[in-house]
Amino acid sequence: MFTAADFIPNPYTSTIENGNFEWSAPSNIALVKYWGKKDNQIPANPSVSFTLNNCKTITKLAFSKKENQENFSFDLLFEGKPKEDFKPKIQKFLERVEVYLPFLKGYHFTIDTQNTFPHSSGIASSASGMAALAMNFMSLEKLLNPEMTDEYFYQKASFLARLGSGSACRSVKGKVVVWGNQANIEGSSDLFGVEFPYTIHDNFKKYQDTILLVDKGEKQVSSTVGHDLMHNHPYAERRFAQAHENLDKLIAIFENGNLDEFIKVVESEALTLHAMMMTSMPYFILMKPNTLQIINAIWKFRQETQIPVCFTLDAGANVHVLYPENVSEKVLQFIQDELVVFCQNGQYICDKIGEGAIAL
Repeated sequence: MFTAADFIPNPYTSTIENGNFEWSAPSNIALVKYWGKKDNQIPANPSVSFTLNNCKTITKLAFSKKENQENFSFDLLFEGKPKEDFKPKIQKFLERVEVYLPFLKGYHFTIDTQNTFPHSSGIASSASGMAALAMNFMSLEKLLNPEMTDEYFYQKASFLARLGSGSACRSVKGKVVVWGNQANIEGSSDLFGVEFPYTIHDNFKKYQDTILLVDKGEKQVSSTVGHDLMHNHPYAERRFAQAHENLDKLIAIFENGNLDEFIKVVESEALTLHAMMMTSMPYFILMKPNTLQIINAIWKFRQETQIPVCFTLDAGANVHVLYPENVSEKVLQFIQDELVVFCQNGQYICDKIGEGAIAL
């Protein structure tokens, strides 16, 4: 059984003065939701996600050795321009991971990051952003410790990404990623995400995700605050048990390709996530009227056509429309005909299952 201490390195065997790396890491969309966490970004329940392909963060890390090793030293650029308001989040991340990356105060870093999707479009950029940063730091550690195995490299990258943003650990490697200890999933861990280890039916291998941008404004309640509200939540324990049950159901569904059962689990999970928000104290609603219009339109379309399209939601108003590749044409036509009207400025993003982080 892994513990966090397994990721504290032995003294490094090599040295390096300067250099740079560049990685892209995608966003991901949870099918079984994680909502509620313990100390050190440990999830209160397991989750499983589809890794996305097009919505990603591209981060370049330049590093050079410095004399004074008392403090962290970094410049942060977003789309080529200094971005001061991101710096506290990076500072906090460096403080959290320093014990696992003891070289951090020995270098000055320039972190240059950009997204392939509009910033603040309501698509979680913390997952892709923290995953991309973790990949870069691990690339540097691999130079300092050339004996590192690939398996350890990816596990530790996922572990570090989690300390920046919980769901970021699901953006490192694999098409379908499980995060959180689950009795029936071999190798699953609260500390990092793992590739779903069992058979995945062809039905799910090229799944599409069209993201309808209903509301691009800042959320009135941050995810961090939302997670904390699960601590004294009247339905928390039942919810955590339900997540385990739904993940077990998905093991069978992924193997047998049953799209009807998949839809039931995924939509129920999305609505349960928002039900937890509506029943916490203080309570809040992140859905917008147009979110509900879209959900009702999807239900009606599915009933009338028998096309296996469904929705899921993150902690926000935007709707992820999920469907197998072989019905793409009909679903995209439906989106254009009936759903675009509910999107802010008619905006939506076409995405699909991807593989995880890529070195550029």
